[in-house]
Amino acid sequence: MTSASARSASPPELAVETVGLNKTYAASPRTASRPALSDVDLAIPRGSLFGLLGPNGAGKSTFINILAGLTRKSSGLVKLWGIDIDHDHRRARAAIGVVPQELNIDPFFTPVELLEIHAGLYGVPASRRRTSEILEAVGLLDKAEAYARTLSGGMRRRLMVAKALVHAPPVLVLDEPTAGVDIDLRRQLWAHVRELNERGTTILLTTHYLEEAEQLCDRIAIIHQGRLAACDTTEALLRRIGEKELAILLDRDMDAVPPALAQGPVGAACMISLPAPRRLVFRYRPAQTSIAEILDAVAGEGLTIADLSTEETDLEDIFLQITHASPGERADNEAADDRGNTGGDGDTPLMAK
Repeated sequence: MTSASARSASPPELAVETVGLNKTYAASPRTASRPALSDVDLAIPRGSLFGLLGPNGAGKSTFINILAGLTRKSSGLVKLWGIDIDHDHRRARAAIGVVPQELNIDPFFTPVELLEIHAGLYGVPASRRRTSEILEAVGLLDKAEAYARTLSGGMRRRLMVAKALVHAPPVLVLDEPTAGVDIDLRRQLWAHVRELNERGTTILLTTHYLEEAEQLCDRIAIIHQGRLAACDTTEALLRRIGEKELAILLDRDMDAVPPALAQGPVGAACMISLPAPRRLVFRYRPAQTSIAEILDAVAGEGLTIADLSTEETDLEDIFLQITHASPGERADNEAADDRGNTGGDGDTPLMAK
């Protein structure tokens, strides 16, 4: 069955939906039973470029394998393109294409042959196959008749994407698509991913390159120890911890942070350090103080500012804090962020990195 029937005239609001998803691997003679996913509620909007992050062993692969029909869930609801995988598994599988991390391409076939075989496995009629169109979309039309073994590493990865598109799935899963590739190739693959998304394909991306997720994804979820630790828009997630840094270059040397500055209101709201004789660094939360208050306090000490720079929290900071924090610490961070955002986005100072 092709995915034509999976794409309805009225597409669903959610491309992927899981409610109370659980997976526990059964015990063996040598190992105890092991929970891989616990009560995962996840909603991926149609048309989004969604990032799924987590440390090794967090449950990402199990989650993808359940979507792809390779692993049976223990309990919970899973819908692909509005189709319950338990009620109509054939249509559900037709709605998804998966690009695995491993290159599983027969080196003695050409790209045309590989796509034709793959389309046949999905039951795509010859009259509806889009082999040339797909190869052109991934930049491989000029290599259509070349043996796969002669293709470069980047071309082989793009060929993997092409294979996953032969049945026109509305949902595409990319599992570590840029693992082990150089910077130039990574950026080429980023461009192809964006193009696919702009054409209407919902993309679920797993990656260990946090810069990649931050640059590409409009929404991000973080799985940790089988549980959903965070899920939000990329912008909102970057505000979740909300810690920022202000570095001030002074016009003269100092031996220590001025006591009045360290012990005053700004000192109570910031971590202040003097990493160099003329460099004052303030780490603060916008919910507790502002740049204007910091600069007023510095001027109040009679200090002259020669230059300043600011730096915001990036996705790596968020990822490390969420995956290394206890549940109580994560709740404290969320509460602090909620207090800081009660006035809306307009109350958050604009920062230049």
